[in-house]
Amino acid sequence: MTLPAWLSAVTFNTDGLIPAIAQDERTGRILMMAWMNAEALQLTAQTQTAVYFSRSRNKLWHKGESSGHTQHVHDIRLDCDADVIVLIVTQMGGIACHTGRESCFYQSLDISGQEPVWQTVDAVLKDPAEIYSNKKDSVNSESSKISDVNNDTHNVTGKNTDNLSNTKPILQQLDQVLAERKQAAADSSYVASLYAKGLNKILEKVGEEATESIIAAKDFANCDENTAKSQYDAARDELIYEVADVWFHTLVGLAWFDIESDAVLNELGRRFGLSGIDEKAARQQ
Repeated sequence: MTLPAWLSAVTFNTDGLIPAIAQDERTGRILMMAWMNAEALQLTAQTQTAVYFSRSRNKLWHKGESSGHTQHVHDIRLDCDADVIVLIVTQMGGIACHTGRESCFYQSLDISGQEPVWQTVDAVLKDPAEIYSNKKDSVNSESSKISDVNNDTHNVTGKNTDNLSNTKPILQQLDQVLAERKQAAADSSYVASLYAKGLNKILEKVGEEATESIIAAKDFANCDENTAKSQYDAARDELIYEVADVWFHTLVGLAWFDIESDAVLNELGRRFGLSGIDEKAARQQ
């Protein structure tokens, strides 16, 4: 098929793709990065709504098809080497990221300490479960990451988890993914890189995330009846997010020892209905 002259000027990679960066028209903030093929770029120009190409699903992906958070395209820019696209957009709903945040780039590198650490700097604006309900494609976007369960674009590449059964409890799904990551190359995913660095690094991350959850809890505790609802909701969402990080990294630590989450659930089940004082006394004996 012969491409129009304007598309022929674009340098697609060997897979026929070009990276596309979405930038907020009003604030100039970078919202997300995904991939386009020639058809996606042509449809974006024709419809003035963002259309990307999903590598994991090998199909076109209309931004907002699951979440409703479509992108109205004001301008399409091509860089000097003709191998990167920038879309100037209005983000409908104000949320571009599958995590419920404004931007996918919500982590900032803190270089104030002895070792640089990625810090979450954006609050969750809306619970992803509320955004996507039970839709199959809820988190299957090329710009997404759910704590390393589904990586593709701006994070290190991980194995696609579409083959996991949606009927399995999320902890069992995580157990399966974490076990698979133990056989993966260190540069293939975030969890695989933690395994490669060893147990001390995993435990360090548990400590870091626990500290961040404490800070988030303190911030939420400072909210009162005079706090604006948006600020209250953001503080609550941040606490939930940080605790999720703690849980996730403790699961990585368990997986290091080949212990699945059911072992912890069973222990909680054993304790259920027991007096906490009696249980602790029995443990000391």
